[in-house]
Amino acid sequence: MKTISKTNNKLILMLTLIGLSACSSQYTVSTNLDKENFQTYFSHAQVKVFQDESEFPGRYKLIGLVEGEDCQAKSHHALPDKIAARTEARRQAAQQQANAIIFSGCALIDGDQANKQCIATLVCYGMSYQVEPLKKIN
Repeated sequence: MKTISKTNNKLILMLTLIGLSACSSQYTVSTNLDKENFQTYFSHAQVKVFQDESEFPGRYKLIGLVEGEDCQAKSHHALPDKIAARTEARRQAAQQQANAIIFSGCALIDGDQANKQCIATLVCYGMSYQVEPLKKIN
C-alpha cells in the first residue's frame, strides 16, 4: 500500500510539473520599468557638487543656470526639503550634459508668493559646468 501511495505522489508531482512548464511559456511579463526611467532617476548622481570653481580638477566650461524646487502641497505634509530641491537642480544639470554644479543658494517661498499648488516652496539655484578631469601621467 505504501508503494502505491509513493507512486501516486510521484505521479501527481510529475503531472503538476509538466502542467506548470506547459503554461509557463504562454505568459509574458509586462512592467512599467523602463531603462530611460532609471537613467533619469539616477542622472543626478553624475553631477558632482563643488563649493566654487577653484575646486575643479581640470579645465571647465559654464553650461548654464539651473534651479530645483521642492513643494509642500498641504499643511499636514512635510516642509520643503533642501536635499530634494538640490537633487532636482542636479537632475536638470545632467540634462544639460553637465557633470558639476555650484549652488549659489536656496530660497523659501511661502504664503501668497508660493506656487498655487504649494503652501511653501523651496527653490535652490546653481550653475552647471562641464569639467574635464585631470589626466593621469603614467
